[in-house]
Amino acid sequence: MPKIAHDRRTNGRYELRLPVHYRVSLKGEPARTGSGTTCEISASGLSFRCRKALPVGAHIEVLIDWPAKYRDTDPMALQATGFIVRCDGSRVAVRMTSHRFKPSLSHLQPARASA
Repeated sequence: MPKIAHDRRTNGRYELRLPVHYRVSLKGEPARTGSGTTCEISASGLSFRCRKALPVGAHIEVLIDWPAKYRDTDPMALQATGFIVRCDGSRVAVRMTSHRFKPSLSHLQPARASA
C-alpha cells in the first residue's frame, strides 16, 4: 500500500498573485533590485517569480502590494525581510525573519517605466 505524504509545514500557505518589489543584499556585492509576482505566502515565508535568478543565502527585503486598504482608502503593503533559501530558475523561496503591514506610499510616487 503506498504511503501518503504528510505536509510537515507548521504554517498554512496561501496562493496569492500580488506584485512584489525586492532588494537583495549579498556581502561584497552591490545591492540588486527588481520586481515580480508572489506565488505563495505563509506566516514564515513566501515564494515569488522574477526575471533573474537570485543568490541563495542572500538577505532580501520585499514590499508586497496588499489588496486590503488602510482606513478603506489608502493602499497597504506588506514589508518583509528574510533570506533566500531556494531559487529554481525564476522562482525564489524566502524564509521571512520579520514582516509588518504599513500604508503604501507608492500611489504618491510617479509611475516608473518598465523595461
